[in-house]
Amino acid sequence: MISSLMWITVLMTAALVFCIIFLYGKSKSLRSKTLCQLPLGTLGWPFLGETIDFISCAYSDRPESFMDRRRRLYGKVFKSHIFGTPTIVSTDAEVSRFVLQSDAKAFVPFYPRSLTELMGKSSILLINGSLQRKIHGLIGSFFKSPHLKDQITRDMQSYVQQAMDKWRDDQPIFIQDETKTIAFQVLVKALISLNPGEEMELLKKQFREFISGLMSLPVKVPGTQLYRSLQAKKRMVKIVHKIIQSRRNSSTSATVPRDVADVLLKDASELLTDDLIAGNMIDMMIPGEDSVPVLMTLAIKYLSDCPAALHQLTEENLKLKRLKAQNGESLIWSDYLSLPFTQSVITETLRMGNVIIGVMRKAMKDIEIKGYLIPKGWCFFAYFRSVHLDENYYDWPYQFNPWRWQEKDMISCYNFTPFGGGQRLCPGLDLARLEASIFLHHFVTNFRWGAEEDTIINFPTVRMKKGMPVWVKARVD
Repeated sequence: MISSLMWITVLMTAALVFCIIFLYGKSKSLRSKTLCQLPLGTLGWPFLGETIDFISCAYSDRPESFMDRRRRLYGKVFKSHIFGTPTIVSTDAEVSRFVLQSDAKAFVPFYPRSLTELMGKSSILLINGSLQRKIHGLIGSFFKSPHLKDQITRDMQSYVQQAMDKWRDDQPIFIQDETKTIAFQVLVKALISLNPGEEMELLKKQFREFISGLMSLPVKVPGTQLYRSLQAKKRMVKIVHKIIQSRRNSSTSATVPRDVADVLLKDASELLTDDLIAGNMIDMMIPGEDSVPVLMTLAIKYLSDCPAALHQLTEENLKLKRLKAQNGESLIWSDYLSLPFTQSVITETLRMGNVIIGVMRKAMKDIEIKGYLIPKGWCFFAYFRSVHLDENYYDWPYQFNPWRWQEKDMISCYNFTPFGGGQRLCPGLDLARLEASIFLHHFVTNFRWGAEEDTIINFPTVRMKKGMPVWVKARVD
């Protein structure tokens, strides 16, 4: 009996010691995990979260007001629930930079469901790891090549001149429409070497239908926008497939790649299938319809509202034009990019216009940064617009001031991210600047203009409400 009691006592003591050790270890683990807390904020209504409030602000002339209110309440990093998922929103440049620089083990791209349906699993916007790095590297190297910049310059000059030859001074010119046509033709030529014509017009028509579904309801039954957009993409892929097959069957091969399709087809990897190449050609046409034309249109908008900037930019470009004419030389790509004030205007347009308002990522594991916890499975939304319009970084942030970029080299700062950052930094950023420089040069050296009143719409994409109508008159110097 005594022996039994002794064993019971020993077992109970051992159990008690084990429990103490376990609970101590557990509490220590909990303490270490709670050193980084979820950011403050609210998840809003059940199911809806704060999406309605976010969208209503996004359609206003101050879309960042959604962020500003919460930033005042909770700080620069806060939690919310938008687009159907719990989200950590960052208006902190340092936190956003950390996430953008992270690899696929920590964060992967996250997009609304309608966009992921349209892009497909093989899109460069969605894939991760070695395949993403390979495609991004191949395209990035080609986009930086002097050969492509020469081609882009020739094509841009040609298409701009063709467009301007049709302009008349007795009717308005809609800059947004004109730049969309020009930029789309230039980009499609760089992607698949397709020239303006019947096939280009068909592709453009299908592309407009395709892009209409990027931010639509994620319902793909006949009659819905997403369904129509998916059908349009299938028709476009068919056109690109035909071009790829023709290249595959061709006995001759260009020593220098003509376009992005050539670059990807020359890669020996079996991972780059025809379907993957064709799908990505369509996805990469988006900047030709969206971001690049909007950049050019917004530059005209801001210059129209700032006579001093317009005067200085015009004088700089007229000086270059006269110099080249005196020397009997044609303008080359490096000439356009050498104009310092023109580049400052483009940079300031990117800062104020925020063609890309931000990027979204999904956390693949618990991530701790600057005392904040980003839980596994949550979305992270790096909101660039709030950073670009932050008075702590930019004096009078809502004032168009290209001269601010001449004071010091701010372009390399981590608080300026108009093209994203990290491994997914937009590979076409240099080409976007080049195209905008060429358009501005020819526009200001050939025309004077008066702009009609127009407003900027910021959601679901940035655009001018009326298409930026201007009345032009040929310049006589």
